Amino acid sequence: MSHSASPRRVLLKLSGEALMGTGDFGIDPAVLGRLARDIAGLAREGIQFGVVIGGGNIFRGAGLAGGGFDRVRGDQIGMLATVMNGLAMQDHLLREGVEARTLSAFRIDTVCEPYSRDLAVSHLEAGRVVMLTGGTGNPYFTTDSAASLRAIEIGADLMIKATKVDGVYSADPEKDPDAEFYPRLSYDRILAEGLGVMDATAVVLCKENGMPLRVMNINEPDALRRVMQGEEVGTLVTGDDG
Repeated sequence: MSHSASPRRVLLKLSGEALMGTGDFGIDPAVLGRLARDIAGLAREGIQFGVVIGGGNIFRGAGLAGGGFDRVRGDQIGMLATVMNGLAMQDHLLREGVEARTLSAFRIDTVCEPYSRDLAVSHLEAGRVVMLTGGTGNPYFTTDSAASLRAIEIGADLMIKATKVDGVYSADPEKDPDAEFYPRLSYDRILAEGLGVMDATAVVLCKENGMPLRVMNINEPDALRRVMQGEEVGTLVTGDDG
C-alpha cells in the first residue's frame, strides 16, 4: 500500500448529512454542487476518486429499527438511499464536465452498473469518478465499513472521511471547549479509547490492511486540494501514534 505524500487514488467517504447543508432532510443542490466542483477539479488533474456517500439525509434504518421496523428491511431502504445520493453526485460531476459512473453493491441494472472490483478499477484508470453505492450489499454494515472495504479493494492510497469537524478530538469540541485535537492517531488508540471516528468494523478493516485514513472538515475551503498536495489537514490515522 502506497503511503505517498500526494495520493493518486483516493476513497472519499461523505456522510449523507453532509449533503443537507443547513436543511434537516434531503440534498442541498448548492452543497452538492460545491463538493462536485472540488472533486471534479482534482479529477481533471489526474487524481482518481472512488466516492462512498451515506444515506442518512434520506433514510435512517437504525432509527426505525427501534420502533419495531424490521432491521434488514430498514438497512435495505438505507442502501437504496445511498444509490440516490450517488446518482445525484454523478449528475453534478457530469455537469462539471467530468466522466462519472455509479456502481451499486446490489443489482439495479436499469439505474446504474453492478459493482465489481475490476469494473471499478477500470473506470478509475480511465479517469472516471466512481460512486460506490449500496453499502456492502448486506444489512448490519455501515457505509463506513463499506468505505473501508472499497478503499482496500480498489487499492486506494488513502481513505478520507469527510466530516463537519476539523478532525478527531478527545471529546465533542462543540460540547467540550477543552477537547484535545489529535493531529495523528493509531487505529489501536481509536479502538481502545472508543473515539467515534468510524465504527469498529471499519477501523479494524483499515488497520488489518494498512489503509491510512484522514479525517477532515469537508466544509473548509480548499481542504480536499490541500490533502491531495500532501498537507497535514485534519487527523491522520495509521498503524502507529508517531
